[in-house]
Amino acid sequence: MSNSQVPIKLTASAKMIKAGYALALLLALAIGAYILTLQNPDTSLWWLLALPAALAIYAVIHHLQLSFTHITIDNGRIRYEAGVFAKSTRTMDLSKLQDVRVDQTVPQRLLGIGDLSIESAGNTSQIVILAIDRPQEAADRILELARAR
Repeated sequence: MSNSQVPIKLTASAKMIKAGYALALLLALAIGAYILTLQNPDTSLWWLLALPAALAIYAVIHHLQLSFTHITIDNGRIRYEAGVFAKSTRTMDLSKLQDVRVDQTVPQRLLGIGDLSIESAGNTSQIVILAIDRPQEAADRILELARAR
């Protein structure tokens, strides 16, 4: 990759996270509406709101994890960085790239996302980034850059 090219940055898709937020909100609204429509609402039923709250907390934690996980391709190298508090970084030379694989479940295919797996030659080094948008385009672009090296 020449110095004039802009680095490529791949991050996980937020589609599933947004669905989690929406589900938590809808569940909270449905529970609240149900309790408010009761003739004599039992105050002990309000604990049911803990379910959508737990779902929302899970979505926030997952969102933070995904926000701090990305792959950057620049200057002939692939750099994988992950971690919110403790950070893990792996770097591979594009010239040593051996395999790029895309895995998609049925729900991922419907959403246009998938898991990208990158392996280098000579050792068992593998980088996996989960649930990225347009994974096949990303895989094709990475292979194109590797061949150019």
